[in-house]
Amino acid sequence: MGKKLSVVHDKLVTFEIDKNIGKICIDNPPANILNRSTLSSLEVAMQALICNNAVSVIIITGKGEKFFVGGADIQEFKELNQKSGEIWLRFFQKVFSLIYHSPKIVIAAINGYALGGGCELALACDLRVAAENAKFGQPEVNYNIIPGAGATQRLSHLIGFGRAKDLIFTGRIIDAKEAYQIGLVNRISPYNQLIDETQKLAYEILTKGPVALQFAKEAINSSLEIPLQEGLDLEVSLFGKICETDDKNEGADAFLEKRTPNFKGK
Repeated sequence: MGKKLSVVHDKLVTFEIDKNIGKICIDNPPANILNRSTLSSLEVAMQALICNNAVSVIIITGKGEKFFVGGADIQEFKELNQKSGEIWLRFFQKVFSLIYHSPKIVIAAINGYALGGGCELALACDLRVAAENAKFGQPEVNYNIIPGAGATQRLSHLIGFGRAKDLIFTGRIIDAKEAYQIGLVNRISPYNQLIDETQKLAYEILTKGPVALQFAKEAINSSLEIPLQEGLDLEVSLFGKICETDDKNEGADAFLEKRTPNFKGK
């Protein structure tokens, strides 16, 4: 397992590596708002962890008890016109696409309110563990804007078009229980156990074949972007590539010998 790396401090984001798990914490009080600076810091943290070979799973959370991420910075909206608005949103989408397409598995540990861009950040992650006090919503229509960092696309694919339209058209806020019931989150945890439960999930994932995880994520994500037959063809291609890896043979040998596999990531 990887050695522990001391926390790397930024004014708005911190990150560390501990036992092959990268941990990112957004710290922009009081509501952990995603302004341009916070997004830039998040991008830097993600790039650093993606490029670190010791990291296999990344956890993203917010600082404090009340907010995971309270959304985008509404103050920044006031000066936007069509051109600057599109440029601003492209940057938002770029950072979230980095998370979504990361070869590493990314888990959101949602410690409080995940609103607007905060909910979209959670949607960009592969899995979502919510504290019992967590709240979710896309309230953009209340301010005569629309979600622009992925919710109109990823939310509908995750929970269905009808439920996504309900949340987006009404701007209503839902609690962790309802979010779990509709499939928005994968697990719920007491607040004081959130990080432990998220790490437990991360450790479970770490026991799996790293190449298989990367390829499985690529294949699943592609199902939202390409026709079915192209997706099936990609699945076949990725399976074929895995058959050339040492880890494929190690997995088969471990199964037949009734032992824990020792994957090398190659």
